[in-house]
Amino acid sequence: MISNRRALPICLTLVIAYMMSMAQTAPSGRAVGSVKAISGNILAVNTDNGGEVKVSVANGARVLQLEPGQHDLKAALPLQIQDVQVGDRVLARGNLSSDGKNLDAALLIVMKKASISELQQKEREDWQKNSIGGLVKEVDAAAHTITVTVGAGAASKSVLVRASKDTIVRRYAPNSIKFDDAKTSTLAEIKPGDQVRARGTKNADGTEMDAQEIVSGSFRNIAGTVQAVSSDDKTLTVMDLATKKSVTVRVTADSQMHQLPAMMAERIATRLKGAPVNAQGPPRAGSVITTPTAGASGNRWNGRAAESSEGNGNGGDLQRILSRTPAIGLADLKKGDAVMIVSTEGGEGNPVTAITLLSGVEPILTASPEQGKAAMALSAWSLDSGGAAESATQ
Repeated sequence: MISNRRALPICLTLVIAYMMSMAQTAPSGRAVGSVKAISGNILAVNTDNGGEVKVSVANGARVLQLEPGQHDLKAALPLQIQDVQVGDRVLARGNLSSDGKNLDAALLIVMKKASISELQQKEREDWQKNSIGGLVKEVDAAAHTITVTVGAGAASKSVLVRASKDTIVRRYAPNSIKFDDAKTSTLAEIKPGDQVRARGTKNADGTEMDAQEIVSGSFRNIAGTVQAVSSDDKTLTVMDLATKKSVTVRVTADSQMHQLPAMMAERIATRLKGAPVNAQGPPRAGSVITTPTAGASGNRWNGRAAESSEGNGNGGDLQRILSRTPAIGLADLKKGDAVMIVSTEGGEGNPVTAITLLSGVEPILTASPEQGKAAMALSAWSLDSGGAAESATQ
């Protein structure tokens, strides 16, 4: 789904920016990044823009330690250069060489690796416990609110998400599924039909949230049949049943690909038809399904159906089920296979990138009178449950 490879939580990036603004009296050259190696008072720093800078810290330089989450240099404590370790985050300001490879630091601000890891873990847990994901129903930029539909079918509900001046708002790039590529955004860029995940404080009945962070994106839902598979360039061509046009879909290491077990597909199809699952139909919730262990992604079908799989069919339940279905690769797909895909929007003449691809969905597409409707029923995959929650803090 979405990449889990971020070096820093968003809040730490903002703290770094704040630290830079607080250090305006220092010389203008600067380097921001992670310490790669240390030799005496010289630090090799891997910068956030992909380069490397040798930072020399003279005896008279100020070396300060700031805790993640602190926004004021007055709270920083003096630190000895010998206490800086590989993996620590640093902001160095001083005289930068003309080639940008050496910096004589007058000021070095340090965030310790252990403190960053601790904050990341807390934020990860907070995303898991205090976030919602769904489709945008309405945006009121003037009132700083968005209305999000969470879940699907009879169990769906609307959640009013409020943003403040301190709310962090980011948006996925049109052709990227990596959270690293998400850009600082505003509520005005969010539109109905977008997918949103928000983290914050909910009211007692879960119908309102004061958001600390909002992540949004416009994603495409594709339901159709495979026309061709190209392992060489890692793409597949799909006939979109809604538009009756061929779509080229690019698969990356971040794409989540799963095979839906036949019994589960029948159960979902039955719900889409609006009929109850009878005793002669697929197994009831809690029944044992002995699907083999999955492959590459590490996800596995654990031998039992989710307790909620026969229930209300909301997006969260489906996401938990899908996370346990067998993983597949591009080589497992063949011409004629029915697939449902959540992808990036793509651009004119450019392939879309698969976020989530699910095969084994023939019963679901057959059950849906409008071929695009089935994909929309599961469209909260890309930002629902664990994906953004994990990626937004790593």
